[in-house]
Amino acid sequence: MCGIVGFVDQRTKKEKKEIIKKMADRIAHRGPDDEGFYVDDMCALGHRRLSIIDLSKNGKQPIYNEDKTRMIIFNGEIYNYQELKEDLVKKGYQFRTKTDTEVILHGYSAYKEKLFSKLRGMFAFVIYDKNTKELVGARDHFGIKPFYYYKTKDSFFFSSEIKSFLEHPDFKKEVNTDALKMFLIFQYSVHEETFFKNVFKLKPGHYFTFKNGRLHIKSYFEVKYNKTDKPYATYKEELQNVLEDSIKYHQITSDVEVGSYLSGGVDSSYVVSVAKPDKTFSVGFDLPGFDETMYARDLSKLLGIKNYSKMITSDEFFDILPKIMYYTDEPHANLSTVPLYFLSGIASQKVKVVLSGEGSDEMFAGYNEYYEPTLLRIYTKIPLFLRQCIAKIISPLPHFPGQNTLKLYGKPFYERYIGHGSYMPEAEANEILSESLKSDETIADVIKPYYDKVKNMDDVTKKMYIDMNFWLPQDILLKADKMTMANSIELRVPLLDSYLFAYANQIPTKYLVKEKQTKYLFREIAHKKIPEEWSKRRKLGFPVPFSRWAREEKYYKKIKEMFNQEYVDMFFDKKFINILLDDHYNNIKNNGRKIYNIYVFLVWYDVYFIKN
Repeated sequence: MCGIVGFVDQRTKKEKKEIIKKMADRIAHRGPDDEGFYVDDMCALGHRRLSIIDLSKNGKQPIYNEDKTRMIIFNGEIYNYQELKEDLVKKGYQFRTKTDTEVILHGYSAYKEKLFSKLRGMFAFVIYDKNTKELVGARDHFGIKPFYYYKTKDSFFFSSEIKSFLEHPDFKKEVNTDALKMFLIFQYSVHEETFFKNVFKLKPGHYFTFKNGRLHIKSYFEVKYNKTDKPYATYKEELQNVLEDSIKYHQITSDVEVGSYLSGGVDSSYVVSVAKPDKTFSVGFDLPGFDETMYARDLSKLLGIKNYSKMITSDEFFDILPKIMYYTDEPHANLSTVPLYFLSGIASQKVKVVLSGEGSDEMFAGYNEYYEPTLLRIYTKIPLFLRQCIAKIISPLPHFPGQNTLKLYGKPFYERYIGHGSYMPEAEANEILSESLKSDETIADVIKPYYDKVKNMDDVTKKMYIDMNFWLPQDILLKADKMTMANSIELRVPLLDSYLFAYANQIPTKYLVKEKQTKYLFREIAHKKIPEEWSKRRKLGFPVPFSRWAREEKYYKKIKEMFNQEYVDMFFDKKFINILLDDHYNNIKNNGRKIYNIYVFLVWYDVYFIKN
């Protein structure tokens, strides 16, 4: 696991050397073990290394081909690199190192863009050909590893983290306010263009070529479903084998010790029960309903594994937020990002690599929202225009049980479910925004193009598809990468694997959601390894008591102070957001999640644009 950075501009080699060093230093937390650079008249490449495979200096990057005409900088791990290497050796390629990095370099020479689909793992890399003056880069299938780029008329930058661009004299730091409305709704940045103007994310499953000032981006992988009706027993047996194979690959591809995160849920519990690492790590909050560390301790004890845990205090939570927003690059309002930072901190004291359970919910239909009661499913059979009429009639009435559900199901599917983490309707987002930032952009503008690709599939599959393309890469995986790398450790997600997905995409929905139970097939497999108390426990994630803390005077005042900074008027209706906060503080209405979305954006802005 590492950090990569590079740029193309018209500066001299001497200037490039100074700039690329500063850019790489900005992301030194991603690779504190070593650094490496290449500079010529056209481009500069930089690399920060966290040594996991081939711990010798042979693994130092950039890594070159035999005649040193082509080189690579790489962030990630390729779990099937040994198999690929065998094939490349047969083709006559010679290897100087034992790294997976060199396999990618030779693999591209052998297979060109067909290589990307062959890679089993997580990756973001760039290959530079000195003869053709061409850059080629790719990001893994699901977006486990980040990749950002910035292009102007005369320059092109790329990096694992946006903050490295700040060190280049040509980078113009501006807020992309067009991203703010959808951020308030989704709690994360949903567009390809980030919160920094002209800085873009390379989408998962995509690669680019850059030559003669021209950037071309293409897709090599897309999430697709191939539902195949086979007996349940067959799927249960085969999926168990594929799961255990994936966990094995993610664990053994390392020259350093591999530990594991462990909560009280089925995902991490299953991974730990199969991998049986020597160490597990857990965090929680010392409040009823906000702590799963006792489950982690109990399972670790049951499996004979050492568990390390930490209780996070409210002061620690608020104090660390500016640092969190610095490491996430963009404002990020998933509350679980903070406990994940502390979890990574305690793990980094003991190991260099950790396994985690991300991806299982999106792969096997694990979120509670994927199950709809029978009456609701029947109600959705009523034509949409009739449901819309019902919603319009009941909306102005005094609140009654089921009113919100009827209003929600009066919307088309692509507005009713916009992903797992959504906390604010469009109209309210516009109310919160300052007059100049109110926008006509709709949720449908963002989501509908994706729904159109699965419009003929069942509702559960539609939800899984949306989460695979939005919530998973832009929230779950982003915070997983940024928080672990902030603490200089590598996180691996064996339940999110391209080989595993190639099998899982066949599983019929009837085996995924069954008998009011989400992730049914996966839970049944997990039950062979862990007690039923763990295999059937409802998903909690990392519950955080922010809404409760915001009703304490100390933190209410802290938030209030931020809501009334001079620059707030540029983004929000200051009067409106203060009413939201006061109503929450006075227990009139629970606005906790909305307040947090606004608060973390302002913390982020303060970090990058005020305190600089």
